[in-house]
Amino acid sequence: MAADSTETSSFDRINRIKPLTNMIFSVVMSVVAVLTVVPVALVFIISITSSLSLTMRGFSFVPLSTSFVAYESLFKTGSQLVDSYIITIEVTLLHTVLSVLIMTMYAYVLAQQRFGARKFYTFVVFFTMLFSGGLVPSYIINVNVLHIYDTFWILLLSGMVGTFNIIVLRTFISTTIPIELFDAAQIDGASDFKVFFRIVLPLSKAGLATIGLFVLVGKWNEWFTGMLYIDNPKLVPLQTMLTRIQQRIDFIKNNSSLASSPDGMQMLKNMPSEQTRMAIVVLTTLPVLFAYPFFQRYFIRGMTIGSVKG
Repeated sequence: MAADSTETSSFDRINRIKPLTNMIFSVVMSVVAVLTVVPVALVFIISITSSLSLTMRGFSFVPLSTSFVAYESLFKTGSQLVDSYIITIEVTLLHTVLSVLIMTMYAYVLAQQRFGARKFYTFVVFFTMLFSGGLVPSYIINVNVLHIYDTFWILLLSGMVGTFNIIVLRTFISTTIPIELFDAAQIDGASDFKVFFRIVLPLSKAGLATIGLFVLVGKWNEWFTGMLYIDNPKLVPLQTMLTRIQQRIDFIKNNSSLASSPDGMQMLKNMPSEQTRMAIVVLTTLPVLFAYPFFQRYFIRGMTIGSVKG
């Protein structure tokens, strides 16, 4: 007992953070936190900055005057914004639930020692992380084989399975759920589906919340799928809409002959102002910011998935 106590005290002494080191870490992380918040704050300030202040002082943390005209115009005339918001919320929520469920099922199978082909299927999923078919084959399959071009399904199914997430979930299940629990459930006659839904899912909340947050943020910010496959205005995701707006503005501004023509000047006049574009960015960011607190209680535990514990 004394030897165990001595070993424990030695381990604690070696791993104890010194006050100076702790202070340096605190300062560094505080700087990182400030650098993360500052751009978000600047975007919001620009969205409520008046046109006069923006013309005279440019982007500034202290505008001469404020105005909420950008938000008023978006809520009054932004039918496209509302449609994009609705489709993005629907796709993100459904995609996150289905993606986490499918990847957890795959990870559960790979975590079972009694599954003889688990090494083969681990290699199969790992191989796709190193090599992929490419953009052209996937486009041909989605358009000519699956016929999901310009449909809700292309937004929902794209990127459904992530190799890295499967490996993380497999490690989490293997290291946090004792194999004896699976054996006991089998002895009691529980099927694999019952074990998965009654044991694996309830005991994997930390891992599921962490992976779910990654999937949710990634799907919310995805714009390329909508740019490539979607033509229907009611199916255009939020990020795709922002990208198209920015591309139109950049094209007109960079084409001097078009910008100086009557049609180009009229198009520039109808383009959203800086305040409106920043307001759109704020509105697209808020849902993710509000979603994070619901995952936070599991996030720290989930980030230590598979870590080596002393």
